[in-house]
Amino acid sequence: MTDITSSASPDTQPGAAVSARQKVIATLAAASAEAVAEKFSALPPQSYELVRQPETGLVMVRGRMGGTGSPFNLGEVTVTRCVVRLETGETGNAYSLGRNKQKALQSAVIDALWQRPAMQERIETDIIAPLAEAQAGTQETVREETEATKVNFFTMVRGDN
Repeated sequence: MTDITSSASPDTQPGAAVSARQKVIATLAAASAEAVAEKFSALPPQSYELVRQPETGLVMVRGRMGGTGSPFNLGEVTVTRCVVRLETGETGNAYSLGRNKQKALQSAVIDALWQRPAMQERIETDIIAPLAEAQAGTQETVREETEATKVNFFTMVRGDN
């Protein structure tokens, strides 16, 4: 019996497509509303229908003590979601923290456009890559600022033990 997944390239494996789309959706969700609006305005106008109009609700956030302990409910956060369908049939969805309905709508349209093979590369290079790069820069800045406040404690051993 032959294993067809081992001979397939990563781009043709179903899991690769899912993880690539997850990256697109996560990048759009983490981006600022202004950045998404700027990138969205550079796209040609699209005809779409609202499957689920932008709506705001609450989601319970869970945490773990020390990152590995038993989970506990940390609290609720506001989330806005939206689902659109392009006239060509692709369905895009988006979730974003906060109450910005326009960001959720624009992110859902971008997600739907990404699913078109003809638009996928353009969306990745013109929208997703710059947003991901900006997010990585912000994360690096926060990491450096946090590292600067780190205090290393140590115990000195007395010589007359």
